Amino acid sequence: MKTVNVLIAAALILLVSSCYTTRTAGNSGKVPPGQAKKATGSKSAKPYAPGQNKH
Repeated sequence: MKTVNVLIAAALILLVSSCYTTRTAGNSGKVPPGQAKKATGSKSAKPYAPGQNKH
């Protein structure tokens, strides 16, 4: 009976801890233009700015 209680407790801990999500502040996870420029190695951040995207 003791092992059953331990197994149930472990299962509950796993279920509860799997629902935790981390949230980024502000832009819902979007990367700022300067950081996107650094990641891609581009010389200009202009293509990554939201107001500069030409279609």
